Amino acid sequence: MSAQVGGANTPRPRAGGVPRPVGFWFENMPLGRVHLLAAFALFMAFVIESWEQLALVYVSGDLGNAFGIDEGRIGWVLSAVALGMIPGSLVWGPVSDRIGRRAVCLWSLAAYGVIALASALSPNFGMLMVARFLSGVALAGIYTVTFPYFLELLPTKVRGRAAVYLSIGWPIGVLLAVGVTQLLGDLGWHVVAVASALAGLWVLAIRAWVPESPYWLAQQGRHDEAAAVLRRLGADVPPGTVFEAVDPERTGRPVELLRGRLLRTTLLMLVVNFAFNWGYWGMQTWLPTLLQDKGLSMSASLGFVALSAVFMIPGYVSASLLTGRFGRKKVFLPYVALAAVAGVAFAYSGTLTEMYVANFALSFFSLGAWGVWNTWNGELYPTALRATGYSWATAAQLGATSLAPSVVGFMLARATGYSSTILFIMMFLAVALLFAAPLPETEGRDLE
Repeated sequence: MSAQVGGANTPRPRAGGVPRPVGFWFENMPLGRVHLLAAFALFMAFVIESWEQLALVYVSGDLGNAFGIDEGRIGWVLSAVALGMIPGSLVWGPVSDRIGRRAVCLWSLAAYGVIALASALSPNFGMLMVARFLSGVALAGIYTVTFPYFLELLPTKVRGRAAVYLSIGWPIGVLLAVGVTQLLGDLGWHVVAVASALAGLWVLAIRAWVPESPYWLAQQGRHDEAAAVLRRLGADVPPGTVFEAVDPERTGRPVELLRGRLLRTTLLMLVVNFAFNWGYWGMQTWLPTLLQDKGLSMSASLGFVALSAVFMIPGYVSASLLTGRFGRKKVFLPYVALAAVAGVAFAYSGTLTEMYVANFALSFFSLGAWGVWNTWNGELYPTALRATGYSWATAAQLGATSLAPSVVGFMLARATGYSSTILFIMMFLAVALLFAAPLPETEGRDLE
């Protein structure tokens, strides 16, 4: 493993000198135009990911009428993308460690656009299920790689703050899904699905604005290309510089996640991802139903969801500012704890005002915590296994995404009760808190 690199006074290596890790060149790198363009391109990719998972939720009634299917089968259609993303993420992660971050983003998003268009043209329920599942397999590539990729392009001193901002793409996607489906919903689910497919054209922006990761290029022994990217990003890298690679023989091998010091990290990481996403997704999927049980109309419930998404944004911003100052752990743990407290308050809210305040606090703290976690999670593994490790994290999240709606729906069908159901969901946040506590702090450290 590479040692930590010195600070600003450490002399830079000359051509042919002692190899330095790529992280050395990010220590004093300024944040420039290339970083901002890459950030915008990958930010929009995250918006697309959020959009795809939610867009058809808000036109599910028209979808059911079009195919003559009941709520159970509609649920399968809505879950098909997440189900496809589970095997997709486990495949794309190791592939990214082997063929590169940029290639996976391009192939994944382009394939998603084509398959999403095919889903809009599905003649029957069976074809729609297959197309939705395959679109999930395709989309999993960019979903898995976005955060590791972005982390590998950022200066060390701003990596935490900047990466958290990428997460704001999620509530923006929620707002777009609500807004566009309200605007186009009367035209039918096909139109909403076609709008989703057009997102595949964003591959052109990623191709133009996002360079390949210099960490990955150096890992592959492509030193001249890594140096060229670093110069493009603003580092003064001498010609002929050779970079230090960390464990290149482990590149893209999933079994390595369960060996040595990484075993403990992987087990903790998987539990946190599953439990944290269960606590979030189990609530969000059924939020309109829970709100209607409290007396809100469907239209008012969607407005409530949109306002909740708005409150996610300052949650991300606050977490971004704090993680750069205090680190990942000292922000993530309190935010998760406060999200759980807000969830309990929401469960026992007696008035509409109390319900609004509690749910907005839940949105603020849970999504702020998500922004920190997405960054922290991507910093736990070396370059040779970063995308592979993140793919396991993604699979754990998606496993919760697929299971939580069904389990929570079963509880509601059994008349478990509004408050008891929400308390059950919040217990998963407590589990996430417990298992995240032993993970190492990564703020200010070079990526390996």
